Amino acid sequence: MRILLTAAVVGALAFSLSPASAAMMACTKDNMMKSAAMMGGTPDTPAKMAANKEMAMANTDMSNGKMKSACMHYMKSQKAMSMK
Repeated sequence: MRILLTAAVVGALAFSLSPASAAMMACTKDNMMKSAAMMGGTPDTPAKMAANKEMAMANTDMSNGKMKSACMHYMKSQKAMSMK
């Protein structure tokens, strides 16, 4: 289940990466999937590594039913990706 969710997240993010999506997105499962998919198409940078780490923690928390904590990690991931 986790692998499927992670694959869906990565796929959705790759599809929706664009300058218009640079704004912070609300913390929902769909937006988390889109964000994770967007990270797949970006070049490897320290910011991407930090964002991937936060998304992994968000994924784990979401799988355990801890949406508040998952949202916290998701927001940190978005902030990390916005840093240059």
